[in-house]
Amino acid sequence: MNMHSSGAVAPSQVGTLLREWRAARRLSQLDLALDAGLSARHLSCIETGKAQPSREILVRLADTLEMSLRERNALLVAAGYAPRFPESELGTPGLEKVKQAIDFILKQQEPYPAFLLNRHWDIVACNEAAIRFTGAMLGGRASPHRNMLRHVFDPDDLRAALINWEETAGHLLGHLHALVARSPSDATARALLDEVLSYPGVPARWRLRDLSAIPGPLLTTVFQHEGQRYSFFSTITTFGTPRDITIDELHIESCFPTDEATAEFCKRLASKET
Repeated sequence: MNMHSSGAVAPSQVGTLLREWRAARRLSQLDLALDAGLSARHLSCIETGKAQPSREILVRLADTLEMSLRERNALLVAAGYAPRFPESELGTPGLEKVKQAIDFILKQQEPYPAFLLNRHWDIVACNEAAIRFTGAMLGGRASPHRNMLRHVFDPDDLRAALINWEETAGHLLGHLHALVARSPSDATARALLDEVLSYPGVPARWRLRDLSAIPGPLLTTVFQHEGQRYSFFSTITTFGTPRDITIDELHIESCFPTDEATAEFCKRLASKET
């Protein structure tokens, strides 16, 4: 259904979004037009509201701009079309198998921590090992947050136990800066960036995105507890070719011990519950 016929959506909205996305990707009109198989004149008319893009053209532009499923829906709606991708709760019947797979991965990671995170690093779920280890690092008290970035940046949270805090925080901040840059309409990501940068002790240089720094595929975190160091490296699992916004925005972070002392500590924490 084209919503322009009812006057519900202004034609310029899609043009504004495309201009924002081009700026975020550092693409000229000509660059985007060529990559998407359009003429520069046609793209200019779309951006100024002089031409109404078809769904097929919007899909090509979204592919070229590497938009997420949520952002593709926003582009379609801005142009007056119905959204293409659903957003379902993990517990719905359509995502039953995915939830079973997630639960299996989290459980299989025991006795080492694993977290299910969304695009803003909110902790959607975690295994018991994650709860045990976090509790141990916090001296038995519960964390005030359900967000990984707040865990790392808040001096009253895990940050106090992180020996390599600057390396860990800088790594995560690089990913957050990248999210804000590639998703200009994501107000939640921008607000989260402002929040974590406002915590005490955050270097002033971190307020600007370092374009030369590319976050590595693995993150190593080193903690200190009662005079002993514990170290993990983390891997990230995502879901291939998702057709639902919820799945598109989820990833699993699995933590693996880098030494025997860390492995034994996690096993001892688990044995106390049995």
